[in-house]
Amino acid sequence: MSGHSRQFERALPIALLRAREATMRLFKPHVDAHGLSLPQWRVMRALAEMGPLDATELSERCAILGPSLTRILRALEDRGFTAPSGEPSRDARRRVVVLTQEGAALFHSMVPESERIYRELEAEFGSERLETLLTLLEDLREAATRLRPRED
Repeated sequence: MSGHSRQFERALPIALLRAREATMRLFKPHVDAHGLSLPQWRVMRALAEMGPLDATELSERCAILGPSLTRILRALEDRGFTAPSGEPSRDARRRVVVLTQEGAALFHSMVPESERIYRELEAEFGSERLETLLTLLEDLREAATRLRPRED
């Protein structure tokens, strides 16, 4: 094979996966303790912070594929944490979802511990470095998106 191949340990996709897994392991016990999955927590957080969203918006904001999101929304609705909103979506075929009072109460009860974990990570890694990393990751996502059209 000609050319130079990056070492496996320094390959960007592997590095991103490993960093994601290590980070998620910090939050998982807290989310598990409340009977939620990490993707369910992401959906609840998006709804709590951004208000009612349709499935397409949730999918994009939470980085969850459609079929998985459908299962997540069904599970959250079955537990009374989300409900269909009365608001129409830009597309009438799309259902708008809202966090219920019970879902909002659970979310707000979980925020202090989630913030504590985040602050610990920030203290360990460095707040400036974390801000830089978040900016760079967004720039990387945008650059990769420009190179290749999204395939859903």
